[in-house]
Amino acid sequence: MATRKKKKKAKNGKAKRLLLLAAIVVVVIAAALVCANFRYVSTCMTRYKGAETTWLYIPEGSDREAIADSMRTTLGDDYGGRLANLWSGDTTKAPGAYRVEPGDHIWWLARRISRGAQTPVKVSFNNVRTIDDLAERVCKRMSFSNKEFLDTLYSITREQSIDIDTFPAMLLPDTYEAYWTESPRRLLKRFFKAHDRFWNSERRSKAAELGLTPAQVATLASIVEEETSNPKEHGTIARLYLNRLNRGMKLQADPTVKFANGDFAARRITGDMLKKDSPYNTYRVTGLPPGPIRIASAAAIDEVLNSEPNDYIYMCANPDFSGTHLFAKDYATHKRNAEAYHKALDSRGIKK
Repeated sequence: MATRKKKKKAKNGKAKRLLLLAAIVVVVIAAALVCANFRYVSTCMTRYKGAETTWLYIPEGSDREAIADSMRTTLGDDYGGRLANLWSGDTTKAPGAYRVEPGDHIWWLARRISRGAQTPVKVSFNNVRTIDDLAERVCKRMSFSNKEFLDTLYSITREQSIDIDTFPAMLLPDTYEAYWTESPRRLLKRFFKAHDRFWNSERRSKAAELGLTPAQVATLASIVEEETSNPKEHGTIARLYLNRLNRGMKLQADPTVKFANGDFAARRITGDMLKKDSPYNTYRVTGLPPGPIRIASAAAIDEVLNSEPNDYIYMCANPDFSGTHLFAKDYATHKRNAEAYHKALDSRGIKK
């Protein structure tokens, strides 16, 4: 009898020890889970401490290691490192540009990257004279290279039988929103849609009244913008050139000579420059050049379309170097104006 009681007591003791051990294990696991959850919550509540807006760029084809490296390099070891540990999304969705503002929660950024919800970038261009200049300006804000952009551009002109000289007339300087990872073709389509929206039936009708196509209006507007930085003169200069076109006179526009010679900084048009054999040299050819000498602004195009008629045939830079011009209806008056301007150039030692 005593032996049974001893065995029963020993068994009960063993059971209690097992229960105690199990309880300890449960407590340890629970504590670990609480700690892990606390660390997770603590990580999620981390805010970006940078002083200004930062952009995180994740290129196409990046693997997890490359993405984590971009996060740490751009956002710092603390925030970027935690972001790399927290983010567990698909590497194929992550590529893009993500704007990070001071105070942004890390969980929100991780969620955006997991969904591929990148921030649109702003692509702006103005005062662009050549296609190469356009590529350089655009590609600074996009993931593709200058070569990829130009290859696509030339491919489109071939596909649609577009003359490369008139291609700039299909673009309007503005600020466009796009995703950093968009293809050159998709971005160019955005540009074309903006052009088509601008050239509504009213503007096309005004162009027809002037005897010009939209591309020719853009070409004339580009010359006007290169002639003066004073918008108040745009309409007057536009009509002056229209008067010369209607009379069958050569435009003799100095900006076209600069474009033909590739010397946009020239202050003085010399005899050698005037001899340049180019369809853009309007001292040698009659009519408008084959295309714009810069990508004309919407404002300049409207100033051509809405210009008031005048009788001016000649113009010359003002000898006071105010950036304005002297206009004339006859050659004798123009000759006096030109002599005064050349004298002012000589007095300042400006040879070219």
